[in-house]
Amino acid sequence: MTFSLAIVGAGQFAGSFATLFARHPGVGDVHVTDLLPERSRALADSLGLAGTFPSVEDVLASDVDAVAVFTQRWTHGPLVAAALDAGKHVYSAVPMAITAEEVAAIVERVRRTGLTYVMGETSYYNPATVYVRRRLAELGHVFYAEGDYVHDMDLGFYDAYRYSGGEGWAATASFPPMLYPTHAVGGVLGALPTHATSVSCTGTRDTRGDGVFDRAVSMFDNDVSNATALFELAGGGSMRTNEFRRVGYPSHLKESRFRFFGTGASFEQTVNQSLWQDRDGFTDVTELLETRPSVPADDPSLAGVSPALRAAFVSGTAPVHDRSRLPESFTGAPNGHEGSHQFLADDFVRAVTTGEPAPVNAWVAARFTLPGIAAHESMRRGGERLPVPDHGDAPA
Repeated sequence: MTFSLAIVGAGQFAGSFATLFARHPGVGDVHVTDLLPERSRALADSLGLAGTFPSVEDVLASDVDAVAVFTQRWTHGPLVAAALDAGKHVYSAVPMAITAEEVAAIVERVRRTGLTYVMGETSYYNPATVYVRRRLAELGHVFYAEGDYVHDMDLGFYDAYRYSGGEGWAATASFPPMLYPTHAVGGVLGALPTHATSVSCTGTRDTRGDGVFDRAVSMFDNDVSNATALFELAGGGSMRTNEFRRVGYPSHLKESRFRFFGTGASFEQTVNQSLWQDRDGFTDVTELLETRPSVPADDPSLAGVSPALRAAFVSGTAPVHDRSRLPESFTGAPNGHEGSHQFLADDFVRAVTTGEPAPVNAWVAARFTLPGIAAHESMRRGGERLPVPDHGDAPA
């Protein structure tokens, strides 16, 4: 049995996943829709997809079984809720949503309908997170962890916002850093069996003066480009997250970095090195966690992706990844963000076809997303410590 799927949003990010869904033996027809019909047609033609829909409303009114949402960040919450109301299984790019109310609405719908929801959080399959998850017992009690998403605007984000935002792109490019938290938070909480309970966050007002992080222009009333949050974790311990958009750092080489400190051992990353450490010494595990390109940079699935972002979309897998669970048809397919895309696509297909929750299901996605929403509010209140809402574990 296979199921049909529609890609919603044919922007820079959609091509890689459209390729994977089209190749997966569990997926039948793949369609696409976009606000710009020419983008839908171009993606469908380049990958030989089944066809296009004029609008997302037409998708939701159709007999398509599932949707994969790759629209702009602040649109995910309402679109996902509408898709679930229409009886569709949903794969969504990050973030899950940008308000606590939107997150709660998605969790409630998934609970009530039994439909599959998966958030495509790449850090869950970041090689560092996979590695720490495997050696978690050796760390002992992890009392402190860090997850950073360090991505400078000049390294691809200007191009991405111009591509997606049209003439008004500057108003959307001021998207608050902490409302896009999951690449940092998910890499920590994807390895540790805990969740954030409270947060205090501070931010740095942008001084570039190019009209991006300008409250007079921003549709989010945001002038902060860099933010740092300290979270309290359930069961004891803390997690720090950095979301930086103005930073002298080579984010095209490694945009997410993680550190874990436990009573038995620790793990640390820099841009080019990963170390496992204990009281006796350290082991360099860099090669075990390093990915290799799986497709050439001119692959058709990367059509429309800016040169600055291509490196994020062509990574293969790392030795620490277990490729044995993936379909053979994924061999040589695009696999971006340090080897995560193929695993995320396969997670969604498995969840839809078996009815079992995926690793990053609605409840896990909420725990990856809500910390950033609370952190953003804390920042706006001058660092006031605030509780992080929680919807609990996924139903058994």
